[in-house]
Amino acid sequence: MTRSLDGLTFAPIADQEPGQVGLRTLFEYHEADGRIWAEYAGGDVVKGHLVGTRAGDTIDFRYVQLRTDGTTASGHCVSLITELADGRLRMEETWTWESRPGSGTSTVEQLRPADDPRPDRDNT
Repeated sequence: MTRSLDGLTFAPIADQEPGQVGLRTLFEYHEADGRIWAEYAGGDVVKGHLVGTRAGDTIDFRYVQLRTDGTTASGHCVSLITELADGRLRMEETWTWESRPGSGTSTVEQLRPADDPRPDRDNT
């Protein structure tokens, strides 16, 4: 099993269609006792939350988000966690909207502290 997600920040490696997460969306993960939760925002997403569980290197969660156009959306996702050659983590995600039609796949990768654009982070 890969290490804990607690306190790690992830970002997508590619943009999705408008109204979804994109390159400017950041996910701040938390983990305790097999439970996973995260807050996310950026791009077309004003505020998002996800909650779920972890079994080994698989997480299963539901997400809900508020978009810049004032609409909300929710769905279900299963992600497989792998470790990259440089030690960062990657999640290969398979998701399905529950609030509207649609499904797909996406990939998020752990940011290095120096790559985190938020001003309250140590970017040295």
